[in-house]
Amino acid sequence: MKTPLSSTSSFSTRNARPPPYLFILIAFVVTVAVLYAQDFIFSQLALNLDQSLSRTDKLPFAIERTEEGCDVFSGRWVKDELNRPMYEESECPYIQPQLTCQEHGRPDKEYQYWRWQPHGCSLPNFNATLMLETLRGKRMMFVGDSLNRGQFVSMVCLLHRVIPDHAKSMETFDSLTVFTAKEYNATIEFYWAPFLLESNSDNAIVHRISERIVRRVSINKHGQHWRGVDILVFNTYLWWMTGQKMNILKGSFDDDEKDIVQLTTEDAYRLAMKSMVKWVRQNMDPKGSRVFFTSMSPIHVNLFYVKYRSTEWGGRGGGNCYNETTMIEDPRYWGSDCSKSVMKVIEEVFGQSKFPITFLNITQLSSYRKDAHTSIYKKQWNPLTEEQLANPVSYADCVHWCLPGLQDTWNELLFTKLFYP
Repeated sequence: MKTPLSSTSSFSTRNARPPPYLFILIAFVVTVAVLYAQDFIFSQLALNLDQSLSRTDKLPFAIERTEEGCDVFSGRWVKDELNRPMYEESECPYIQPQLTCQEHGRPDKEYQYWRWQPHGCSLPNFNATLMLETLRGKRMMFVGDSLNRGQFVSMVCLLHRVIPDHAKSMETFDSLTVFTAKEYNATIEFYWAPFLLESNSDNAIVHRISERIVRRVSINKHGQHWRGVDILVFNTYLWWMTGQKMNILKGSFDDDEKDIVQLTTEDAYRLAMKSMVKWVRQNMDPKGSRVFFTSMSPIHVNLFYVKYRSTEWGGRGGGNCYNETTMIEDPRYWGSDCSKSVMKVIEEVFGQSKFPITFLNITQLSSYRKDAHTSIYKKQWNPLTEEQLANPVSYADCVHWCLPGLQDTWNELLFTKLFYP
């Protein structure tokens, strides 16, 4: 028999109001749940991709497997002044002046001394000789925008030290840049295609166009230059973030009257991902080649509708990466919600791919690194105005990354997934 509730209990009557502290407790629980749910959702999406894209028992170039249960993309940054940086800025002549932060006056070097440490395991040491031997007689290509070009340059810097000066070269042919390791008969290449599909931003030099137009079902325009590549590393993300619907061209850019429809960012991005997966299936050999996709590179500034705020990491309102020399230490930090919707598109499309595409989930680990951007320490293509010079925040580049730096870690992860998937 149940004991009747006391009539004096605060919860015993129908009209009793809960005490004020209960509302505070509920608000706290909800806030924490939202923070952790956001991190969990992204991590789960990445985990689902990793599991669904690793169906092949023996992937080409693999020599061992990653330790059981080890997620190399989940971890923390640790200081390592003994082994970092992996090369010096001054000794790699291939870094573009937009990424040479020390040459352009950056006073600190702390951003160079950090190593990514996965939870419960360690990344294998990057082995330049093994990488070059694996590439002997082969082609490796990075395809995408300037962020992928930064990863390409990082890879070249990591490899060129073991190649004699007379046995290497770098040449650019319009959208294609080729680094050749002559004694290995190997090339590491970069191809400019910010949308992967044909667009009005395809000129590798002149591509700052406000009204971006992407032509649907047009990946072969660029894809003809990718055929025969043994290791492909794709990326495309930032150029889709216009803050408005994407302009999709149905016909040809040569048409007098262009038939343009507008799609949401997610639908337009899905169109590109499906085209990429179809091209890979039709042109790549799963028994002898590998395809990677580098996830979204985070920014630390308000850009279009990507809502990164300096207040989110404890900075002042209206700030960005300028004058930031320390990383974000809160493991729950996650900037924009935009990347989550794009991640869902990737999971949906890649999960249906019959060709295994290895997903390099660099987004979360890079989101902590507000200290690693080029900021104001880069070549400025246009003269700065007096107003800009008086307010460095106004022209700080919080999209690209100094080299050496963060993108070397991206290539350590690429190395890991190539040889230890």
